Amino acid sequence: MATLYGFFRSSAAFRVRIALNLKKISYDTVSVHLRKGQHKTEEYLKLNPMSMVPFYVDDMVSVGQSLAIIEYLEDRYPEPAILPSTYAGRARVRAIAQMVACDIHPLQNLRVMQYLEHNFKIDDEGTKTWAAHWIKTGFDALEKLLASSPDTGIFCHGDTPTMADVYLFPQILNAHRFGLDVKQWRTIARIEEACRKEEAFIRAMPENQSDAE
Repeated sequence: MATLYGFFRSSAAFRVRIALNLKKISYDTVSVHLRKGQHKTEEYLKLNPMSMVPFYVDDMVSVGQSLAIIEYLEDRYPEPAILPSTYAGRARVRAIAQMVACDIHPLQNLRVMQYLEHNFKIDDEGTKTWAAHWIKTGFDALEKLLASSPDTGIFCHGDTPTMADVYLFPQILNAHRFGLDVKQWRTIARIEEACRKEEAFIRAMPENQSDAE
């Protein structure tokens, strides 16, 4: 049985939960409460020196980083696929996923927000403004990419969920959390509604996790 170390509110762990659900892979969960500092315990640091979630363990790997975990799942369990069959399609889906994972999400990650608060004395309203700015900047670009491409279907790429949706959907929920009106991005809002109807996404929602508060 696979084990996923995560936190209900972690966007990165959320992505992995969606991927596991899409591929119908059974797994156990271990909660690592980020706000209580459980990711900094000696025991967890031995497992993952980066002291972050998610971290995934099965009979073949012990690996962190959502991109690496999800690519591993796709390689080991190729059906149902969450990457397109063509080289161009796979590159496009990876690019969308990495726009979220590398350019949008890191700037409003919990540890960044805490650093702004503790080291620069930015108040709660200021950190929310910071997060909303970078999400909007990223979503403005992503909306143009999605809206202008014939490859965009019901989901980011075609009419079934791909790795792109696995990354985008948790970030959409973050946009809501930071007070952004997602309807200003018509294509992204439409994709959100499509994801909300999928069982794999519903089961992965933060409020549906055993450690939800």
